[in-house]
Amino acid sequence: MLRLFVNRRLILNASIALLSMVLLLPRGVQAAPHSYNVPVLMYHYVSVPPSGADANRNILSVTPEHFRAQMKWLKDNGYTTIKPDDLVSGQPLPPKAVLITIDDGYSDAYANAFPILKALGQTGTFFIVTDWVDQNKPGYVNWSQVREMAKGGMSIQAHSRTHNNMKGRTADWLKNEIVGSMDAIEDHVGVRPLFFAYPYGSYDSNTVKAAKAAGLAGAFTTRSGFYNPTENKLLLPRLRIRDDSTVQEVASLVMRAG
Repeated sequence: MLRLFVNRRLILNASIALLSMVLLLPRGVQAAPHSYNVPVLMYHYVSVPPSGADANRNILSVTPEHFRAQMKWLKDNGYTTIKPDDLVSGQPLPPKAVLITIDDGYSDAYANAFPILKALGQTGTFFIVTDWVDQNKPGYVNWSQVREMAKGGMSIQAHSRTHNNMKGRTADWLKNEIVGSMDAIEDHVGVRPLFFAYPYGSYDSNTVKAAKAAGLAGAFTTRSGFYNPTENKLLLPRLRIRDDSTVQEVASLVMRAG
């Protein structure tokens, strides 16, 4: 009888302690959700490569038909496309969350990827190189198109000013590339980006320090893997989708997240 009383008292004390921890959380902050993996799919071109394209252009190109089929499979199978902000918001994610990222800001991001995502009611995250947009560089999006994509529910994030390798750089150079691209997007779109994709996936310890100093909430690499809350937020992995990635292969990748 004494043992039963002690056990009940221990349970009661533990419950009170847990409730106290929850009540002491700052307003608007919730207890961390359970551990989960989120597939972050990485695309580049969403178009048919031109005749005579080099190997790199071919490998990084997903045709609009394949992209549409992959996005439709996600929708038909109950996946919810999210924005990078959702990963760090502290709020629980949908049970089958997936993040779609499209790098570099090629013109087909606006012409092909954006309308496909919009038609399916999905969200994409577009990492753009801001100097190329400033220069109206042929083959890339312009600011009018970027604003339209943002108003259409897409997430516009930074991919540096000039898309140069970020290894072995000075702190001032890194700040110019990271903060400069963030400033440009804020000036033209009206929302400050808090996420970054390292050009070529290249970085070193100084790059990561600069990313932290810039106030980024997260930065993405090209390292293969799934997002998890335990990951270093400035070294987030992604899953590269290539020209020959079939719907079945993309499905297999996504379902591995569990």
